Amino acid sequence: MRKFSLVFGAIALATSMPVIAQHVEQIHFARGATGTTIDGTIVGREYVDYQVGLSAGQMFAVSLQERGGSPYFNIIEPGAGDVAIYNSSVNGQQFEARTTQGGTYTIRVYQMRAQGRRGERASYRLTVSATGRGASHSSDALVSGTPYHATAMIRCVAEPDRPMANCNAGVVRRGSSATVHIDTPDGGERTILFRGGRAVSSDSEAGIYVERRGDSSVVNIGTVEVYEIPDAFVMGG
Repeated sequence: MRKFSLVFGAIALATSMPVIAQHVEQIHFARGATGTTIDGTIVGREYVDYQVGLSAGQMFAVSLQERGGSPYFNIIEPGAGDVAIYNSSVNGQQFEARTTQGGTYTIRVYQMRAQGRRGERASYRLTVSATGRGASHSSDALVSGTPYHATAMIRCVAEPDRPMANCNAGVVRRGSSATVHIDTPDGGERTILFRGGRAVSSDSEAGIYVERRGDSSVVNIGTVEVYEIPDAFVMGG
């Protein structure tokens, strides 16, 4: 469950508790080049937003090499706020997909909260490329006003000793994989990755166990969380 907060308080608190520092850097490829490599460092709860302008239909690739510490990255589409379509802490340090819309894409490099609280340093080499001139590519249109290819209410529970309830969910589809974002009843968020229609991982540190119930996947995370996600929502159709 990803949440960022900016802490204000007395000087004594400020010196003992790190405050998030955001840096925004624009990525520009050299003339004739289709990519670039960036070396960077973040400390504690800092994060860097690398922004790059892309056209719909381009092949967009990002990879991150750890050179010290444990940095990760998210990919955020234009107009999506802080909703990531890709989370490297869940899905791995290499991303490649064809863009579904034109605009400014954000690559957010950060550390996990535990490392951030301890003020650890992470160094990395970020490689970004975009190939193809772009085209009208819309095999799966977005729901108007959202970064999702579909939205729905799904059955869920995320707190101990609570009955199943309804949660708002959105899905981002990329070929044979899909990422489902869920607003949990306790006010948090959960992200679940599907490959080939099967739930394979989540952004929780707890283990994942999947049962089949008719045309749905019942995703159990840890000993408390349960999400009932229809196949048609994940893969379309």
